[in-house]
Amino acid sequence: MIYIGNFLVLTDQEKIAENDRRNGEFSLIVDAGNTSAALRSFKACILEYRLKKEFFQGDCQFFLIQLLELDRLPTSRAMMLTYKSTVGDPVLPYIGCLVPGEDTDGCRIFDWQDKRPQIDGQAEHLFMEFKTGGEIEQ
Repeated sequence: MIYIGNFLVLTDQEKIAENDRRNGEFSLIVDAGNTSAALRSFKACILEYRLKKEFFQGDCQFFLIQLLELDRLPTSRAMMLTYKSTVGDPVLPYIGCLVPGEDTDGCRIFDWQDKRPQIDGQAEHLFMEFKTGGEIEQ
C-alpha cells in the first residue's frame, strides 16, 4: 500500500519571540506493508532530516493530521492531495522544499509581490485562471 502522511510542524519553540518560532507543513510518502510500518518509516525519515538537514531545528513538535492509504496511484485522472487556503496575501516570505535528497535540500524562497507569487525572486507564470463570469483562461 502507498501511504501519504500530512504533517504540521512547530520548530524553534524554545524561542521567546514569536517571530523567531516557525510552523510549517510537509508530506511524506512510502510504500509499506501496513500502517504500522508506514508510521515507523515516517518517524525514521523525520529523524533523519533532523540529524542530516536543517529542516527541524530547536524544540520541535510534529502532528500527523492526515494519513492517506492508497492501493494504487490514479491513472485516468489527477487526484488532489492537499489544499491550503489562508486569509490575505502572505506578509512574510516562506521557505518551501520539494523532494529533498542527498545532493540538495530542494528548498526555495516563496514571496508575494503585487498579488503574484515569486519563487527565489522570480515571478511565477500563470498556469490557469477562472474569472467570476465563468471564463477559463489557460
